[in-house]
Amino acid sequence: AVDMSGLSAAQKKKLKKKMKEKEKAGAAPAAAASAPKKESAVAKKIREAQAKMRAEEEALRLRREEEERAAKEEEEKLLEEERRKEEARRRKRDKEKAKKEQMRKDGTLLSKTEKEKAKRAGVLRDQLIASGQVPSAADAGKPKKVVYDNRKKKKGKTLEEEAADELAALEVAKKEPAVDEEETGESWEEPEVKEPEDAPVEAEQSEDDVGDDWEDEDWEEKADQIVVGPMDEEDAPEVKSKKEIEAAAKADEEARKQAEEKAAAKAKAKAAKEEAKEQARLERAKKAKANQARKAAKAAANESESSSEESESDSDSDSDDSDASDEETRARQRKDMALRRALVIKRRRDKIKTAMAARSRDNLRAPIIAILGHVDTGKTKILDKIRRTNVQDAEAGGITQQIGATFFPIEAVKKEADKLNDPEMEYKIPSLLVIDTPGHESFTNLRSRGSSLCDVAILVVDIVHGLEPQTLESIELLKLKRTPFVVALNKIDRMFGWEAHPGDPSKGSIESQKKHTQDEFWRRVDQIKLEFAEQGLNAEVYWKNQDQKRTISLVPTSAITGEGIPDLLGLLVKLSQGMLVDRLMLCEALRCTTLEVKVIDGMGTTLDVILEGGTLTEGSTMVVCGLNGPIVTTIRALVTPHPMKEMRVKGQYLHHKEIRAAQGVKICADGLEHALAGTELFVAEEGTEDELDYLKGEVMKDMQTILESVSKSDLGVYVQASTLGSLEALLEFLRTSKIPVSGVNIGPLHKKDVVKASTMLVRKKEFAVILAFDVKVESEAQEIADDLGVQIFTADIIYHLFDQFTKYMENVKKKRKEEASLEVNFPSIIKIIPQYVFNKKDPIIVGVDIEEGVLMVGTLLAVLTNDKTWLDIGRVTSIERDKKSVTSARRGESVSLKIQGKPSDNVAYGRHFDHTHTVASRMTRKSIDLLKENFRDELGKDDWVTVVKLKKMFGIA
Repeated sequence: AVDMSGLSAAQKKKLKKKMKEKEKAGAAPAAAASAPKKESAVAKKIREAQAKMRAEEEALRLRREEEERAAKEEEEKLLEEERRKEEARRRKRDKEKAKKEQMRKDGTLLSKTEKEKAKRAGVLRDQLIASGQVPSAADAGKPKKVVYDNRKKKKGKTLEEEAADELAALEVAKKEPAVDEEETGESWEEPEVKEPEDAPVEAEQSEDDVGDDWEDEDWEEKADQIVVGPMDEEDAPEVKSKKEIEAAAKADEEARKQAEEKAAAKAKAKAAKEEAKEQARLERAKKAKANQARKAAKAAANESESSSEESESDSDSDSDDSDASDEETRARQRKDMALRRALVIKRRRDKIKTAMAARSRDNLRAPIIAILGHVDTGKTKILDKIRRTNVQDAEAGGITQQIGATFFPIEAVKKEADKLNDPEMEYKIPSLLVIDTPGHESFTNLRSRGSSLCDVAILVVDIVHGLEPQTLESIELLKLKRTPFVVALNKIDRMFGWEAHPGDPSKGSIESQKKHTQDEFWRRVDQIKLEFAEQGLNAEVYWKNQDQKRTISLVPTSAITGEGIPDLLGLLVKLSQGMLVDRLMLCEALRCTTLEVKVIDGMGTTLDVILEGGTLTEGSTMVVCGLNGPIVTTIRALVTPHPMKEMRVKGQYLHHKEIRAAQGVKICADGLEHALAGTELFVAEEGTEDELDYLKGEVMKDMQTILESVSKSDLGVYVQASTLGSLEALLEFLRTSKIPVSGVNIGPLHKKDVVKASTMLVRKKEFAVILAFDVKVESEAQEIADDLGVQIFTADIIYHLFDQFTKYMENVKKKRKEEASLEVNFPSIIKIIPQYVFNKKDPIIVGVDIEEGVLMVGTLLAVLTNDKTWLDIGRVTSIERDKKSVTSARRGESVSLKIQGKPSDNVAYGRHFDHTHTVASRMTRKSIDLLKENFRDELGKDDWVTVVKLKKMFGIA
């Protein structure tokens, strides 16, 4: 407390005021320190973007885990269901076999037909015994040993024929003397007791074979084993006595029992064998061998035969059982197919998982780098400086119009990057693979394709012009794909007073410039940083960038002097080895994407591909997406350009038997004419039919997206290009111009292409046009085009071709309008001003108000008379407004008209019509159609409303 004694009131008041001000001044910093720091808008946006990114990554991870879990559960469910079905089928077969064996032992396994035959044979036997022609069992003599013959009984005889044969045999037996068993060599019974042994074997045949064998078995002989019956004509023995008959019956019974026991043992062995076979089939299914399909088909056939055995046991329902068996077989085959497909998927996923698990941070592949930017910013020129080539000067118009790739060995990269004198620089990657993309606005598809393939990108920006339209488009593509990128601030040598230091790092080169040059450079850098900030991105020159993950690095470069090239390569190496190690770990699982489809002289149609992972081998079977469906072909050759050479430039190629990732490869194979670029390429590892069917489905998944740019119609122009990427750019231009396309092709223009385009001459003449971009026109094709009247537009620069075709279409429209103007009537409704009637006939000159529509010179006018009919009064030959001639008058305007009618009509104002009558343009169906075809863009919405009104007034359908 301050002692205020001895102070006046004014002094005390002044002192208190100072003390309060000090207290407030001390409290303000404390409050500021305690108050939370306000977050900037940029920081908040970045934080929200990071949170959103983390949430998306987490959601993606959870979704992938859920998909993997669901796929695993589905596979386990399929396997368990198959095991359960197989077990049920096995139990059913065992039960049926046991039932049949018991029936065979009991002697009751007879069909209705055999039972009737046995009954009739017994009745005949009783009749013969009663008549005394055959001795009874009581009168039988000494039994004789039965000898079984192996001859088979004749088939196909009717019951009457069989009875006649038996009676004839008995008459022979009566007349012939008795002979000993050694002399006859034949038995009392037909040797068909072996039939039960063959029954299990018959179960392996088809349903038709089983049915035939069922009818072929001698069931009458089986019946005669129980009761002694008549004999066959061929097998009838001599009958001596009662004992012989009893002995024969006893021996026959013993032989039958032995045969049945043998058949039962054989059936049991067969059942065990079938069970082992089924178990082996299940084991093969689990191991997923290549011949799974054939084994499943065989199992289905066995099941069908087992079902046929069951159906034959009941002759009244055999057809129903057969149908059910067929349906069950088909259902089982469908399940087997689904199971085999699931096993193929599982094997491929397991191989991918194994390959991913085998990756190592010490074994990296080359990073794939895409170079993007606006046209004429120096993208190809930068690569030329690194490669020491001159690709850019050789291109038509000096602009890139194809997508290409260049392989940079790490030795060449190291040679440039070592100029930075960075002791911490390491080289763990084997090389760099750079994809060069076009910058012209029409090649959006190629820029998108390049950005989708790359691990990191170089965005080339002209330091003088800043961010241009295709630069902004490239930024959006990179943000969409979440691809890290660095910015090459090119053309720094265009700063006023710049002193070049060829091949030096840009930092030292900038510091050595004069002050006004440095000032201009930093001013332009600040302007570009501001433009990046407008796109929501932070940017800083790379040597000042402390946070590579959140801030884009700007690398000043000059493609002319080579300054900044060491900085750019060194930064790419550091970025790849630092932030992208997990992505660049070499994976043995194949990952290959088609980049371009080209026709090369001496090679035919080839595929330019980017091999991102795995290995390609010459002679392998590959599957690629095609315009008309999946293409399955064999790799004929694998070629690459020499290191530091551009793939799209024709030259000497290196041939490879095998090539590993990452690399740009040209594939030569048959049947690639309709292949689609931008799709994934697969290689069949096993070569089985199931694997190929699965790969065909996988490769066609993205077909709809690709085909949107190459869709065709029955009416339109014909387009020819050197590559599929150029073709897509042409088609995009035609689509935005609303020009239909009837046919497309890749490669040189031949006679057949001209013939296809000539079909438009009879359908729509203006579409009998061929747009040929960067292709050779054969002399024969040009001659035929001249004879037929087909126009061919050729250009090496795409926008030159656009200009030619645009000018052609404008001339076509102009000519068509001139031809239609003689017959077309523009819609208008006018009212005559009675005080401005200057001449009543030949010609009629009146003043009018335009109430609706637009009145044009040449319009035929009609008036609605009192009897509700329309009278033509003549055509408008001239229009004047404010004493000046005009060609048209619109709604709300007052003009003077000169109307010239036909002399024969002799129409006059005041006699045929006056100002009270409605005057309008004479509309017809043809006139309306001509307006739609040729003058749609010249009429507004109100004018079309007038057309509809006049259409009703004139009663036009």
